[in-house]
Amino acid sequence: MERPEERRTVVTSKAEGGGARLTVKLSMTPRAGEQSLKDKYGVSKYDLGLGYDVPEALRSMIPRNVPDYVDEGENYVERIMRALYYFKQCALIGPSGTGKTHIVYLVAKIAGIPLWEINCGLQTSVYDMFGRFVGLGKDNWIDGLIVSWCRQGGILYLDEANMMKQDVATRLNPILDTRGHLVLNEKDNEMIPRNPFGYVIISMNPYSSEFAGTKPLNAAFRRRMSGWVDFDYLSVGSKISQREVSLLSERVKIPKDVAEKIVRVAAEIRKRYKSGDLPYGPSVGDLVNWATLVADGLTPMAAAEETIISLTSDDSEIQRTVRRIVDMVVGSGGGAKVVEKTEAP
Repeated sequence: MERPEERRTVVTSKAEGGGARLTVKLSMTPRAGEQSLKDKYGVSKYDLGLGYDVPEALRSMIPRNVPDYVDEGENYVERIMRALYYFKQCALIGPSGTGKTHIVYLVAKIAGIPLWEINCGLQTSVYDMFGRFVGLGKDNWIDGLIVSWCRQGGILYLDEANMMKQDVATRLNPILDTRGHLVLNEKDNEMIPRNPFGYVIISMNPYSSEFAGTKPLNAAFRRRMSGWVDFDYLSVGSKISQREVSLLSERVKIPKDVAEKIVRVAAEIRKRYKSGDLPYGPSVGDLVNWATLVADGLTPMAAAEETIISLTSDDSEIQRTVRRIVDMVVGSGGGAKVVEKTEAP
């Protein structure tokens, strides 16, 4: 784990009886790598961790080895860090595979602060988030993730926020408004002030029947999200991002013309996904998987059969549609025999 450098300060004070007492205080200074990332993304003025002494137990929760985020001038990192700096919380909305979670990890890495991640799926209970008593006696209380974050600070990341249970959203409202505290009804109504370095990011897919379990975000909860950042794919339809092409070519070490064909296939699938004609839009990571098999010697079509075609859907008709898109852009030749999947009679 990359850690800030420690600076030791020795303070001499008088103890009882006239003796001298030495106190050693540890403060943290950013590593050069952290500062260079802040300069790279233009976010030095939005220092989320300035004055925050990260507890030793939480330092392993600061992300590391997070790849750079590529956008087309949207400045997502700057916009998110600006929202957190001024408002303490923001919302990210966009289709699956557009990099919302990736960028949250990158923001936490740049800021040098812990990341508390919660998937708000239907199986996540109030007890998981806020805590519970374990065993017998009132001393056996275990804090949930939200309570731990509220006490200790960092970024609380609520993924799939529009799948959150209503009782959870309601409990969060006092933390997110001017009250700035959490009331633990389960534990003698303890009132926990929100840590001054406690930030909140929520992310979600647009509400639609396609994403099972999603629902419109509660209006009271929605109003508490002070900043909103919309995400989209780098390449969609006829818009082909040469930055996405270069990223794919350089990361997997394939010729640029092959990488561009892969991106063109993805752009067409994403366009049909956004219009509701296909159930899935491929992410950059999905394209990397496809390109990895191409780099290993498979033809683009053969590699697509093992990745992008089967990934899009289990439905054979949808797979045929994706297969036609791949064939239209890259062709089915190249020495690999591809057998189209058919349903049993």
